[in-house]
Amino acid sequence: MVLGDSLTAGSGLTRQTAFPARLQEVLKKRGHRVRVFNAGVSGDTSMGGLARLEWALADRPDLMIIELGANDALRGLNPQQTRQNLNSILYLLRQQRVQALLTGMKAPRNLGEDYYTKFDRIYPELARQHNLPFYPFFLAGVAGRPGLNQADGMHPTVAGVEVIVQGILPLVEAVLEDLVNYRDYQWAVPAEKIY
Repeated sequence: MVLGDSLTAGSGLTRQTAFPARLQEVLKKRGHRVRVFNAGVSGDTSMGGLARLEWALADRPDLMIIELGANDALRGLNPQQTRQNLNSILYLLRQQRVQALLTGMKAPRNLGEDYYTKFDRIYPELARQHNLPFYPFFLAGVAGRPGLNQADGMHPTVAGVEVIVQGILPLVEAVLEDLVNYRDYQWAVPAEKIY
């Protein structure tokens, strides 16, 4: 399952060309028996993702890719609140024994160095704190490239989605392999709440 915003939902694209559907198709072609749920809601913030997490978990995913925070930054929300929301999502996933894969986001540079520095470091710090597989920037290779973005300059085209899928694919495959090989072992140690 991919829990995210419009970048996951596929704003401006068909559902079949959105990131989750394309990731599923590529994984299946590579021999993985998977179904990738699209739990993306356009305009969602990290708080919105946290609020609907219980609903998303009703589908009982084994792996949840977290793609949230872009709208927090676009709205200039307090990075500390974004951190708390994401931390709560990751803690709740651990409680439910759902493997998380965290993807990073970067704040627009026009918000100033103080803001974007605080925002950008949320993701690597949470990944270390929760010992998670981490993809540093969801839009790597796509952000700022007109040919890979729609007219709004923020949402990837079909070609942009393909770049994202190919970029994150090796990490997703590694996590899936670990889930198959070490599913019982990795939850043997009780999780402690991390504040």
